[in-house]
Amino acid sequence: MNRAALSAFAKRCALSLLTLFLLSIVVFAAGQLLPGDVGRSILGPLADARAVAALNHQLGTDQPPLLMYLRWIGGILHGDLGMSYAYRSPVSPFILHALVKSFALAAITVIIVVPISIGAGILAALNDGKWLDRSITLGGLTLTVVPEFVSGIILILIFGAWLHVLPTSANTRPGSSIFEQIRHLILPSLPLVLILFGYISRITRAGMIDALEADYTRTAKLKGLPRRTVIFRHVLRNALLPTITVIATQTSYLLGGLVVVETLFRYQGIGSLILTAARGKDYPMLEAGILTVGAAFILSAILADMLIAFLDPRGQAASR
Repeated sequence: MNRAALSAFAKRCALSLLTLFLLSIVVFAAGQLLPGDVGRSILGPLADARAVAALNHQLGTDQPPLLMYLRWIGGILHGDLGMSYAYRSPVSPFILHALVKSFALAAITVIIVVPISIGAGILAALNDGKWLDRSITLGGLTLTVVPEFVSGIILILIFGAWLHVLPTSANTRPGSSIFEQIRHLILPSLPLVLILFGYISRITRAGMIDALEADYTRTAKLKGLPRRTVIFRHVLRNALLPTITVIATQTSYLLGGLVVVETLFRYQGIGSLILTAARGKDYPMLEAGILTVGAAFILSAILADMLIAFLDPRGQAASR
């Protein structure tokens, strides 16, 4: 990696830190704007007003917002995500547990959707304008607009209720084998696969068509190289660069945007945890969850940029 690339990487990291700082402000402010009283939410609507006020003072929610933010962000800088109002225990173990579960579901989804989508996009590009290309494009667009709860219910009916080939719950009993856990995650991942298939296949198709029409592809053909060699050595390496960015972005979405799927399949991931915290006015849990998803999004984007810089021939040529 040359000096220019290192400088760009350092700038990207600095901007990422600034983004996280701004996100922390937005998340904290949004949490303070949520209606309801924390103490009243915990103790119930029939609790005595003095008990509610005492609990709010104990939790520190009656302090000025600026002081609360400084205390919260200072704790994060020291690795402390705060104490949950609902569970009266540190937030970090809950976030970590939910993040691991969401990552497992996201990993199963990516493993299924990436090869299928890239293969379909390549096939569509190689048959540009033909019925196969139109079928893949139209099918991807149709699947993209179907909400997860609709496709999820249909898939539960087909594979769970009628065919009985997949379990309808994403949760497994303690001590289950890794294969049993994966089997329980296949059905919850399918609605996400259907949603992402259209995005990834279309981007792959567009990149393939541009690469097939590029000068370096025509030059490789004029040299007499076999079609397979031209596609795998020259076309794919350039065509998949935008696809990598889309996959990285969607992976971050999978970590934080799984509320519908996690609720439908009763899966306790990070999306479900954030929704539960918002309903229960558990501000430390809510803020830490959203900030964690934001950090995961930024990290995946940085990793995608590094991978693109490694694969892009133009960047490698400039570094020589």
